Amino acid sequence: MPAKTHLVTRGDDYRYIVRKGNRVGGANSITHAVLHVERDQPARFGFIVSKAVGNAVTRNRVRRRLKSIVDRRLAGGFTGADVVFRMLPRSAEASFQELEDETSRALDRVERLRAEPR
Repeated sequence: MPAKTHLVTRGDDYRYIVRKGNRVGGANSITHAVLHVERDQPARFGFIVSKAVGNAVTRNRVRRRLKSIVDRRLAGGFTGADVVFRMLPRSAEASFQELEDETSRALDRVERLRAEPR
């Protein structure tokens, strides 16, 4: 599980990231990301899993899977962005591998955005 320094915890931060961030859509989630000016700042992640996804057990399972996937990316050196995953109802039936593939694709795109000249 990601350390507290790698989690978005304040509601204002969630709102800012969702409203101002770059958006990457997928079948199971919509990823919002705000890039930091300094690339070496620790990445922070937030998870929005609404009741539309399912009951509490289902929502928590999806959230636990995402936290595990994010932990792997942090171990791989992902830094310099605030990312919020807004899960869609379809994510309840998705396998761990499907969630990991989609999340990795979205985070790879976030990293490519950083590489683009402004």
